[in-house]
Amino acid sequence: MAAAVVGGSFLSAFLQVLFDRMASPHFLGFCKRQNLNDKLLRKLKTLLNSVNGVLDDAEEKQIIKPSVEKWLNELKDAVYEADDLLDEIGYEALRSEAESESESAAQTNPRKVWNLLASYNPFQKGSEEKLKDVIERLQDLVSQLDALGLRDGSGRKQSLLRIPTTSLVQECDVYGRDADKEAIVDRLISDDPRSGDLEVVLIVGMGGIGKTTLAQLVYNDERIKDRFGYQAWVCVSEEYDVFRVTKDVIEEVTRQACDIRTFNQLQLELKRILKGQRFLLVLDDVWIDEDGKWDMLQMPFKSGAKGSKVIVTTRNQNVASVMGTRSIYHLNQLDNDDCWLLFSRHAFGDADEFADHPHLEVVGREVVRKCKGIPLAAKTLGGLLHSERDVYKWEKVLNSNLWDLSSNKILPALKLSYYYLPSHLKRCFAYCALFPEDYEFRKDELVLLWMAKGFLIQPGGHSNFEEIGEQYLHDLISRSLFQQSIIDKSCFTMHDLIHDLAKFVSGELCFRLEGSDSWKVSQMTRHVSLETACYSPSVQFEAISRYPSLRTFLPLHRGWSWKSRSLECEVVNNLLSSLKRLRVLSFSGYDVAELSVSVGGLKHLRYLNLSGTHIEKLYDSVSSLYNLQTLILNDCRKLTLLPDSFGNLINLHYLNNGETKLKEMPSQMGKLSNLRKLTDFVLGKGSGSTIKELGQLHYLHESLTIWNLQFVNDVRDASLANLKGKKYLKLLKFVWNSNTDDSVHERVVLEQLQPTTNLESLSIIGYGGTRFADWLGHFSFSTMASIELRGCKHCSSLPPLGQLGSLKNLSIVAFDAVLAVGPEFYGSSPMGKKSFGSLKTLLFEKMENWQEWNSAGRIGSGAFPVLEQLYIKDCPNLSKAMPSKLPCLETLVIEGCQQLNMATIPSDRATYCMHLEVSNCPNLVSFPKGGLLAPNLTQLLLQSCLKLKSLPEKMHSLIPSLLLLRLTDCPELESFPEGGLPSKLQSLEIYDCSKLIAWRRNWKLQSLPALLHLYIGSDIAMESFPHDEAMLPPTLTSLEISDLQNLKSLDTRCFRHLTSLERLKIKNCPELEFIPNEKLPSSLRLLSIIMCPLLRLRCQQEKGELWPMISHIRDIFVY
Repeated sequence: MAAAVVGGSFLSAFLQVLFDRMASPHFLGFCKRQNLNDKLLRKLKTLLNSVNGVLDDAEEKQIIKPSVEKWLNELKDAVYEADDLLDEIGYEALRSEAESESESAAQTNPRKVWNLLASYNPFQKGSEEKLKDVIERLQDLVSQLDALGLRDGSGRKQSLLRIPTTSLVQECDVYGRDADKEAIVDRLISDDPRSGDLEVVLIVGMGGIGKTTLAQLVYNDERIKDRFGYQAWVCVSEEYDVFRVTKDVIEEVTRQACDIRTFNQLQLELKRILKGQRFLLVLDDVWIDEDGKWDMLQMPFKSGAKGSKVIVTTRNQNVASVMGTRSIYHLNQLDNDDCWLLFSRHAFGDADEFADHPHLEVVGREVVRKCKGIPLAAKTLGGLLHSERDVYKWEKVLNSNLWDLSSNKILPALKLSYYYLPSHLKRCFAYCALFPEDYEFRKDELVLLWMAKGFLIQPGGHSNFEEIGEQYLHDLISRSLFQQSIIDKSCFTMHDLIHDLAKFVSGELCFRLEGSDSWKVSQMTRHVSLETACYSPSVQFEAISRYPSLRTFLPLHRGWSWKSRSLECEVVNNLLSSLKRLRVLSFSGYDVAELSVSVGGLKHLRYLNLSGTHIEKLYDSVSSLYNLQTLILNDCRKLTLLPDSFGNLINLHYLNNGETKLKEMPSQMGKLSNLRKLTDFVLGKGSGSTIKELGQLHYLHESLTIWNLQFVNDVRDASLANLKGKKYLKLLKFVWNSNTDDSVHERVVLEQLQPTTNLESLSIIGYGGTRFADWLGHFSFSTMASIELRGCKHCSSLPPLGQLGSLKNLSIVAFDAVLAVGPEFYGSSPMGKKSFGSLKTLLFEKMENWQEWNSAGRIGSGAFPVLEQLYIKDCPNLSKAMPSKLPCLETLVIEGCQQLNMATIPSDRATYCMHLEVSNCPNLVSFPKGGLLAPNLTQLLLQSCLKLKSLPEKMHSLIPSLLLLRLTDCPELESFPEGGLPSKLQSLEIYDCSKLIAWRRNWKLQSLPALLHLYIGSDIAMESFPHDEAMLPPTLTSLEISDLQNLKSLDTRCFRHLTSLERLKIKNCPELEFIPNEKLPSSLRLLSIIMCPLLRLRCQQEKGELWPMISHIRDIFVY
């Protein structure tokens, strides 16, 4: 039972990998050819099977028996040695195969090939002796099983059962959960028509966060008691016994013992009891994620009345899919204030008592901060320090590792989250101890590391490691061990206490190097990480080189602290020569100029990250890394050459070579048949791979950019690339980098490059044909969501992209030959379908000769029904009408369109628009007579409209929602419209509008009750600001002035009533010398004075004569 519940020990999955390797025909065949002693391999397998049977028992007993913990650590070390040896055998098999093929290709005498392989036989050089040493170690460990009391784990009752929870709660001991309680109660007393007769409400969160407490609060609420006839509380815990849970429900409801012994009679009895009754059942601490058990348990529940509810608390979000519920409540951490109250109650009984011990409060609040909102942590630490008044002991707790605290319950509470993981997830989770606290990791980053470590088990020979890794990641997220980053939704992180758990369970296997503490690295350590921003890299590298058994060397850098660190070649070479067992090696973040040939000696290497280094080429020795799965070269901006024998890397799955200077791909790229990820394929003039090599890469996923398509000389090569058959590609980019003399040839090449219809994004850049291939815009590309067409200077017409029903984003840039856009662009959509039916964003840019956009007629009618953003930039000759009736348009940006004026823009387009921006349109003199009807417009930006004389009429009534008005470089603009500006305006920015600024006495800003921000800049006439006290409204919170070359003073009187002003910024006012001769408003929080030399001298801290007027301001920046 325990093995089934626990799912296997840390080492179980590791051993399974070894068993699979020893059983593979490839491995066995090589061993037979090399005359390896078969008895030794059978002996090794027998010993590994012997220890495998007791691993679950050992993992439990190590908690209370140090001798078992020591035995397990020694076993891990021995198994790692066995793995290294077996991996060497596997490497030799790969090498012999590659060299045999190479020699065969050169038509070498087969006898010479065999002699060559024999000369490299590793077992003639002591490998059999190594195997005997490993067997001897394992025999010694197996001989200790009886003395340690270790038994096979099957059928044994687990030892980590906990005291069952009950529905009783001490509400005075709960803080910060009122809103959570109300949210759950609302769900229970309201009826969701989608939930059917029985609704399950899931409360999900990490261990110790308070799920059970929240359920108790809800269970005891009077509103719940009034609504439900029956209430039952059952603690399910790890051992999900349907018979036991059903019986507990009966006894909870009837308040009587139940003696029924058959499951059938139990279910019939529960069905009878619940029939017609509205009930609430709490299933606390559920771990099950199997459909069958829930299906059996819930059958009697369906006899209850409509509106019956089940609350389930769990750490595993997968329970939701098992129970078929959409009602999931994610319980978050407490804020620091509530966490402090909880801690205080258990440390002193009352937070007010800290008034007598202020020195303890300072330390206590730091302790609470370390709890990171976990109630169990705050409660436990508070209890640990209960009635303790010695500040030294408080500081000791603060500065210690939480796991080292004596008698605390954090460890067992959180360790259950790890203990009941399946074996394969335990290794994945423990490996994350290498990451520093609060480190944000990406999915690809983690999956590739797991793959390199052999953590991704392939069921049934399934070879898609990436999908397996994604599933593992999802499983850890659903179990609340990982959480999505708040800052970057594409990243994940671990709560600090979960991170501590990872460090605890990884033990000495993982070590994170900080500063010069390499002396703490143990001989048992196999994985080391370090932050690149810390300490001297040379010292760190030299220290690490002393540990030859390391499998991971992983420098990490955070985005905000990244900078390249210099590293001498000698230090790098020493590392490569010393750490021969590495699986993971990264020099990312270091200024490494080259890798020596010794890198080829890393037989076990699976992961090599050189991103951001200064490497110019990779030597041929890299091609002997036959086990290499991941090679990351992105941002190696000096890299021009890959090895000629690069095709030998037959296990390569992931190659990121973006942002490099590669001149071409090496020959025989088609041999990399396992490649799943290839970011860039560069064609060249030389002897490298032609595009047809892509045809053999059947499993490419995600994105691919093909560069220098002008070098495709044979059209048949483009066809043999078989992009149409690469069904896993989602993003594809075609790039030509020179003008063509044969546009027909380029069109035929593009025709043959027809991609898979599963494509979601396509970019075509620099294409030299006069028209596009027929496949572009075809209905069959039903998942195409984004298209970019750029620099296709010879194309005189656009493809029929309106036919693509899923297209959401479209960019068309630098089409010099296009004069008009018309029906050919819209295509012929099926009956009832509108052209561009899903398009949300459309950009036209640098269309120098485009004159007309013709959307009239049946085809153009109703097009763009959901278009939200339209950008037209640098189209100097566009003068004729654009589409009307864009019912969903929110953003309209017109820039650099000299022939456009507002008459060419249908007035109904602005009806739903929220953002309107017009810039560099010299022919724009005024807006349509009668005003611009734009009731939803919140932002209006006008820039470099040199002839514009007036703003839209009746702005106060026709544009009532305007929040931001920005006017820049409109020298002829004289005034605001009659009736003034809209009353909701919050931000007004006026820069380089000399006539309008000269008219400032008539701005009437006092009539704008919502105005918060005012910015005025670039004027040579203004000498004093403001002109009178009535100019600035008292609502202002931010005032900025800049580039007022002759401004000499700020008027004192005009600042007295600015009682809400928080920010005052003054920039580049060289003549400004005076500010108010009395203190600026007390509300001011920030004062910034930049490039104002006269004022700067007078505002010097303590010395300047104006310092007393500004010294009360919290943040002052003068420079």
